[in-house]
Amino acid sequence: MTPMLGIMASGISGNLGLSVEFLTVAGGGGAGVWCGGGGGAGGLIAPTPQVLTLPTYTITVGAGGAGSTAGANRGTVGNNSTIVASGFTTITATGGGGGGSRTAAAAGAESGSAGGSGGGGNRGEVGGGASPSGQGNAGGAGTSGGDEGGGGGGGRGAVGATATGPGGNGGVGSSTYSSWGSATGTGQNVSGTYYYAGGGGGGVTWYSGGGSVTGLGGNGGGGNGSGNTDNGNGYAGTANTGGGGGGGTWLYPAATFTNGGSGGSGIVILKTPGTYTAVSTTGSPTRVVTGGYTYYTFTGSGSITI
Repeated sequence: MTPMLGIMASGISGNLGLSVEFLTVAGGGGAGVWCGGGGGAGGLIAPTPQVLTLPTYTITVGAGGAGSTAGANRGTVGNNSTIVASGFTTITATGGGGGGSRTAAAAGAESGSAGGSGGGGNRGEVGGGASPSGQGNAGGAGTSGGDEGGGGGGGRGAVGATATGPGGNGGVGSSTYSSWGSATGTGQNVSGTYYYAGGGGGGVTWYSGGGSVTGLGGNGGGGNGSGNTDNGNGYAGTANTGGGGGGGTWLYPAATFTNGGSGGSGIVILKTPGTYTAVSTTGSPTRVVTGGYTYYTFTGSGSITI
């Protein structure tokens, strides 16, 4: 359950009582290597109308988790995005889970780790769960034998796909707040619809002269996995979407690895009716007035005093 921002205070003047909504997205998870599981999307907390009754709100925008490199374990979990109201932590969006890796022929495959959305599993392993619930979806499982692929990372709108020879596709993000993306120029624009928090696609085993089909990142900034004729590193999630990173590949017969992609950073957007100007801000948020609303967009950490 998302804590409310309406914590009562007395003896404070100014614009208290302002009705706002906060869209809060955490950093996406990094992806794994060798049929690497895709990184899970950062948790997205749905905005609900709040009445602000404390003067200052400190915003932390979570960075994306690092992708796994050859010899490393899972991709790194993304960082949380938080809103702290004059010392009281009120909202925490949880970073996306890391994708599972398999680092050497003798090493066991890994499941994806849990997060706002779970990371995809490595070959034959399950995806991570969405924890806490309500911020995203689970990652998909990897497959082993024949064409091997990592599972897709979970997205805010759907679970990551299980690999079926090709790498699993990342779960789609949320388009519920498309109007926010259109107004602020944020999120991933897909044919005029704006998405946040898409899962990363799973990587594959790449065979010279052919290759398996890589998993695609989910709408909402998820990075594509590495594979097919593209035998480079997995692609990073898009900055300020909370998208998960794309899984890395095992190159055969060279028996070398490519790295997993890093997760995309998160974002926090404040929306209030009418025309509103904050008393002060730090961190250089962008202010936009459009369609009868004012938006303050934080793509990095800062604060706002109402």
